[in-house]
Amino acid sequence: MPAEAAATATCFSCANTALLPDLPPRESVALDEHWRVAHAVGVGLLGWLVLVPRRHVTTIAELTDEEAAALGGWQVRLSRALSEVTGCVKTYLAQFSEAPGFSHLHFHLVPRPAELDPQLLGPGVFTLIDNPAHPAPAPAAVDAFARRLRACLDRNQSSGARPWG
Repeated sequence: MPAEAAATATCFSCANTALLPDLPPRESVALDEHWRVAHAVGVGLLGWLVLVPRRHVTTIAELTDEEAAALGGWQVRLSRALSEVTGCVKTYLAQFSEAPGFSHLHFHLVPRPAELDPQLLGPGVFTLIDNPAHPAPAPAAVDAFARRLRACLDRNQSSGARPWG
């Protein structure tokens, strides 16, 4: 099996992308030919998104010029939509791709609510991942949020996003 095929066979992001268009709304908030937007899994903050390349890459340097050009547009459009839908005061943007099983390049877009506990500001927000004290919202709530965000992106037609479903 070629190295890329082996990597994608065990990759969470690639496995989900392969299921398009049959993914639930939380896994396919919006997409274009290069990127898929999903709600992050296991996070204790509704609206925490991940922006994932549709092909298997593990570093920013591997992006094509077209993927890189689309990346900036997505980051701004999603930040605007998160602001409109959640009322957040800003969005955090981060990229590590270091967690076991999640080496596929992905960008976290985290809505920072005004009332966020000061201990969770900045990088502290990452303590909301898999934290029993801050449980992830129910899948139905995340799907409902994904639909609201998708509708916001649709209203702002310049987004270029093609939502599924």
